[in-house]
Amino acid sequence: MKVIVLFVFVLGALSAAGEVFLANVGGKVTLNCGVNSYRNSLTWHHGNDFLHSIYQRGFPRKGSVELAQRSVVRQTNLEISSVRETDAGQFTCSADWTRHEHSLLVFSVSVSVTPSAVLKLCDEATLHCEVKHLLKGCEVKWKSPNADSPEWPSTVQLKSVTSSHNGTWECIITCDGKQLKPPTSTTQPSTRKNITLFVTSVQKTTCTTCTTCTTCTADDCPLGLSCWMWIAMGVCCQFGMFLIVCVTVLCKCMSGRMVCEERRSSSIYV
Repeated sequence: MKVIVLFVFVLGALSAAGEVFLANVGGKVTLNCGVNSYRNSLTWHHGNDFLHSIYQRGFPRKGSVELAQRSVVRQTNLEISSVRETDAGQFTCSADWTRHEHSLLVFSVSVSVTPSAVLKLCDEATLHCEVKHLLKGCEVKWKSPNADSPEWPSTVQLKSVTSSHNGTWECIITCDGKQLKPPTSTTQPSTRKNITLFVTSVQKTTCTTCTTCTTCTADDCPLGLSCWMWIAMGVCCQFGMFLIVCVTVLCKCMSGRMVCEERRSSSIYV
């Protein structure tokens, strides 16, 4: 019994504390094993799924799961390409007799606009930052460009977009008060969404702020008529003038012909 307890204690001592990594959907991330070298073998697992085994003597082995096809072992680290939400979870790197437990958080950012796909003043917008495998003690917040209200929850609902919402919104993920950042070897995640990419400028309008307005009426054309109406009226006027010219020329031609016929008739009579 003492031998079993001692064996379990030794296994616990050989399991080193791991790191928390962050990746965005579609990006690339590198998980550090925690060791720079190994003497016999190196193995990577995702939960219970086997991914890779590397031996100092012998051929490497690759798992049959889909994640194994999108990942590769470089020295001791695991590099994952085209990250998916299903990649989030627990990873285990076993170097010889030492296990290193790591966690991968995968996030995605989305923006929805109402009523149209292009966001304008007075419209509604929802910014959503979703994190898969969010650990205990971690939280997700939006950081807005407005200094008066810099922090928002993971889902931001802007009922009426104003000029104060303009700027860069950044999704911040913190664990135990420490902001998570991707490793330097990975592609930087697109945690930022610039509202200026979705807001179209409303020029020549009577609405300057959208806190109280309901409809922004443009005064681009005089007398409150549509610009297309003015274009149509101009085309009709030009067509009417063309008809008048044609009728005038035709009348002159007809009158000239009548005069000629009268002269010819009088000459024959004489």
